[in-house]
Amino acid sequence: MAESASISQGIAARYASALFDLAKEGGALSAIEADAAQLKDALAASPELNAMIASPVVVRADQANAIQALASAMKLSDLTANTLALMAAKRRLFVLPQLLAALADLIAEEKGEISVEVVAASALSPAQAKALSDKLKASVGKEVKLNTTVDESLIGGLIVKLGSIQIDTSVKSKLASLQNAMKEVG
Repeated sequence: MAESASISQGIAARYASALFDLAKEGGALSAIEADAAQLKDALAASPELNAMIASPVVVRADQANAIQALASAMKLSDLTANTLALMAAKRRLFVLPQLLAALADLIAEEKGEISVEVVAASALSPAQAKALSDKLKASVGKEVKLNTTVDESLIGGLIVKLGSIQIDTSVKSKLASLQNAMKEVG
């Protein structure tokens, strides 16, 4: 499983790098960034889209037609639409989520930003998001772009992932630690 994930990451990185380079060369980074955000939202909102891009049962032509219709409906840039069409033709749409993540990292690096994944027990208020962003900016010395998701199972607190560093202040992990400590005693 780890090997297939690594292969998917490699494929996604190559497509992301090519798309990024073409966009940078053509002065279309902001369009590509907007396209990536739209596609990420579409993947998050549509289990059907996820199933279509991941299914080996869906015929190549059907995938190509579906992704072309999606690109047209979302008014994606030609560069993004052509990349998606190429991926569909090569049966590589299954790496689209990894491609979007790799592309976001490349764009953030170009802008001097760093992406931070934040998982919170409840939605952060704008003031909380700004305070967290400011703290992280002071820590890393770069602009910070927060990618926030909500996981109510955390009960309270946050999980912050900055590169290979993860800070877990969630109540869920503290309860798990306490449970492990109690098992050791008894």
